[in-house]
Amino acid sequence: MIHFVLHDADDTVAVVVVEGVKRGDKITGWIMDEDRMIDITSRADIPIGHKVALKDMAVGDTVMKYGIDMGKVVAPIAVGEHAHVHNIKTKRW
Repeated sequence: MIHFVLHDADDTVAVVVVEGVKRGDKITGWIMDEDRMIDITSRADIPIGHKVALKDMAVGDTVMKYGIDMGKVVAPIAVGEHAHVHNIKTKRW
């Protein structure tokens, strides 16, 4: 089962595409550009449509989604954590 999708292997977050992802679940993602799968362990309950971190990120790091810079890290994020407005902000302001 595919739990999350990403376009580019260099993306640092991916979008959860199923309901019911819970802390401790082993989840599988599809890297679309390479047509291959990756597995991580979820460190949080993550709602459908929200992001899961694919790499450890420190404050100030750039967040990549779909191969595009989509913001900066404002609180440390570990692989498998919920990546959302509490730890990512836009660079616009």
